[in-house]
Amino acid sequence: MGGPGLCCLASSGDRPVLYASGQSILIARLVVHRARDTTRLASIERSHISHFFCQVAEAALATQLKPHQEKSNFIIKTPKGTRDLSPEQMVVREKILDMVVSCFKRHGAKGLDTPAFELKEMLTEKYGEDSGLVYDLKDQGGELLSLRYDLTVPFARYLAMNKVKKMKRYHVGKVWRRESPTIAQGRYREFCQCDFDIAGQFDPMIPDAECLKIVCEILSGLQLGDFLIKVNDRRILDGIFAVCGVPESKFHAICSSVDKLDKMSWKDVRHEMVAKKGLAAEVADRIWDYVQCHGGVSLVKQMFQDPRLSQNKQALEGLGDLKLLFEYLTLFGIAEKISFDLSLARGLDYYTGVIYEAVLLQTPAHAEEEPLNVGSVAAGGRYDGLVGMFDPKGHNVPCVGLSIGVERIFSIVEQRMKTFGEKIRTTETQVFVATPQKNFLQERLKLIAELWDAGIKAELMYKNNPKLLTQLHYCENTGIPLVVIIGEQELKEGVIKLRSVASREEVAITRENLVAEIQKRLSES
Repeated sequence: MGGPGLCCLASSGDRPVLYASGQSILIARLVVHRARDTTRLASIERSHISHFFCQVAEAALATQLKPHQEKSNFIIKTPKGTRDLSPEQMVVREKILDMVVSCFKRHGAKGLDTPAFELKEMLTEKYGEDSGLVYDLKDQGGELLSLRYDLTVPFARYLAMNKVKKMKRYHVGKVWRRESPTIAQGRYREFCQCDFDIAGQFDPMIPDAECLKIVCEILSGLQLGDFLIKVNDRRILDGIFAVCGVPESKFHAICSSVDKLDKMSWKDVRHEMVAKKGLAAEVADRIWDYVQCHGGVSLVKQMFQDPRLSQNKQALEGLGDLKLLFEYLTLFGIAEKISFDLSLARGLDYYTGVIYEAVLLQTPAHAEEEPLNVGSVAAGGRYDGLVGMFDPKGHNVPCVGLSIGVERIFSIVEQRMKTFGEKIRTTETQVFVATPQKNFLQERLKLIAELWDAGIKAELMYKNNPKLLTQLHYCENTGIPLVVIIGEQELKEGVIKLRSVASREEVAITRENLVAEIQKRLSES
């Protein structure tokens, strides 16, 4: 048998039979030509050779048609849980990211980037029950790799690898999770995270308070509506589990169940604890007595007086830190935005102390808007043991940080744009170089080069002889504020016409004063 693109001839009685079709009749003819000298082919009747060519032709035609048949069934789409962003969407996203990053920089953070994928072993056993959501890559040259699940674990790896003991950093990048996407709620398999973290040994709760202040600044600046930041401490949760009778080996598993209380009813969470995780029913009920509590600093004081919780050392440490945290939050003027919520668990295994999560309250920012349930829009906490998991000697670097849920915020802003029919400029072009006459391409190119060299954002039409009306309509449709017009008269007089697109007023400006006049107008707008 021949490979693809070859024809093989054998006999069935006195007939040639095609076993492997060629790509064209040309190849078939070559085979027959080579076989003409053999006595066997000499005995084949002419009609049989014709039959052979028909077979080859049909096979070649079928081969040529197959890709087209397959293509007709091919659906062009993005993978599940991902999406393209249009130019209009990119403008909105960039504005959101600019506001977030400017806040991070205002608080003294440095930028950092890490690879989109890590060694698989770096990510294993860092995310608890969520570890199954990590995307693994095929072996590409001897290393087992996984796409990063978040930006926190790569940051801890960076600190340990480079022996960094103190750092305040921000990181904006994509992460990937194999979960069921809910596009309407801003949940994707590929999404962008914006993280801010403070690494280093400092006095208690000062960095933690600053992280919460940053969350408040960002959410207030984005004007998304009223919000609340839930706060708890993993030491308090572990203390609750201990005094309620949860075996220590089940702490992480039960914490993961408590973390679902914002999505599931207590009845369903209790069933998971008892039926699936083997917790005694009375223990689950004692946990419920605690996790349904929420309030402010008064609840912290109340928990200090709790007869069972006050006997647990871990819980007392957590409560002491929360009391101090509320003092700092009051000084920052944001205590009214914070709720001590004992149901907050943050399912990731690496959290060791204070944890927090920001949620938008259901009342929309504007009366015309529909309420949009997007879950948490920011979250974070303290993870003092994560860096030590990477360090060969187990040296820890205490860390606390936050992550802004850009995709969910973007969903809210998108809905608002649709509600109010807001028009978005997709370019930042400030000046358009136009002409009313033919054969002025060279003059336009010289003029636009002057504007670009002066740092002015400018465009022109990619035609030798564009119509002036077409050029002006383009400026109106795209929101370009100024037009410079050059023609025979202007060239003769040594001037350029400067036109305001909004008012349609035109003035003649000398060539040497054009850049200064444009810059003046742009600074005033």
